[in-house]
Amino acid sequence: MSGCIPENHAEDMKKMSFQRCARTDKGVSAAGQVVSLKIWLLDDIVEKINKNLPSHIRVIGLKRVTGRFNSKNSCDARTYSYTLPTFAFSHKDHEKQDENFRLSKETLDRVNELLALYKGTHNFHNFTSQKGPSDPSAKRYIMEMHCESPFKQGGLELAVIKVKGQSFMMHQIRKMIGLVIAIVKGYAPPTIMERSWGEEKVDIPKAPGLGLVLERVHFEKYNRRFGNDGFHESLDWTEEEEKIEAFTKEYINPTIIQTELEEKSMFNWLSTLSIHDYDATALNQNLDNDEVT
Repeated sequence: MSGCIPENHAEDMKKMSFQRCARTDKGVSAAGQVVSLKIWLLDDIVEKINKNLPSHIRVIGLKRVTGRFNSKNSCDARTYSYTLPTFAFSHKDHEKQDENFRLSKETLDRVNELLALYKGTHNFHNFTSQKGPSDPSAKRYIMEMHCESPFKQGGLELAVIKVKGQSFMMHQIRKMIGLVIAIVKGYAPPTIMERSWGEEKVDIPKAPGLGLVLERVHFEKYNRRFGNDGFHESLDWTEEEEKIEAFTKEYINPTIIQTELEEKSMFNWLSTLSIHDYDATALNQNLDNDEVT
C-alpha cells in the first residue's frame, strides 16, 4: 500500500480519526468530497495513494489541518448539482415528451422562480422519511438554488440544477427537484410548495438518483479562523478546479448521460408522476432514517 497510515491504525477507523464530510444517496456521484484522517505526510503522497485506487476514485489534493479538525463538523455548507434531460420540464398536455423537446427561456425562468422559493429556512419533513413536522432537525437552510441554461451532449438536451445548503437529509434534494418538475409539467399546483412546509404530510415525488452529484463542500468559518494563521492553508478548491473538471468530464458526466440513454431513468420516472395525489395527505411513506449531510 502507500504506507501513509500507521499499521496499528489501519484496521481501526477511530484511531486514524477518519471522517467524511458528506454522505450521498446510493448511486449518487461525488466530484468534491473531503475526508479527514491522520496520516504520515510522505513525499508524493497523493500519487502513492492513487496508485492503490481504481481509476474512477481519485485523491485530488491534500492539505494539513488543525489537530482537532473534523471534516463533517467543520463543514459550513454543501453544493450539489443535478443533471437532467430538459424534457423533464415539458408540459404534460401540450409539449413533446421526448428528446425532441427544447427548453424555452420562459420555461427556464419558471423553473428558476420555483427553485428560488426553496431559499431560506423551511421545514423539509415532507422531503425525507421518518421525520415529523415538530422535529427540529427537519428545518434546513438553503442558500442558493437555480437551473443553468441548457446544453447538448450525447444526443440529449440537458440542464444542470445547482443547490447550496448547510446540510441535506436523505432524498431531500431529489424530492425538491421532483416537486418542481411535477409543478412545471402541470401535475401539481404551485401552492403545494408552501403546503409542503406545513404540518400536514404531503405526497412528494422523488426524482431519480441518476444525475445528482456532490460538487463541493465549504469550510468558510474554518478558513476565516485558520486559513491565514501562517500555519495552515485555506480549504478551498482553487488549486484543484482543473483536475476536478477533467475528472468530471471523463467519468461522471459520460456515466450520467450514457445511463440515461440506455436505461431512460428520467423518462420512465416521469410516467409515475400521474399516480401521486398532490391534493391529499400522504399516509403511506417508506421509512428511512438515514441522513445526507
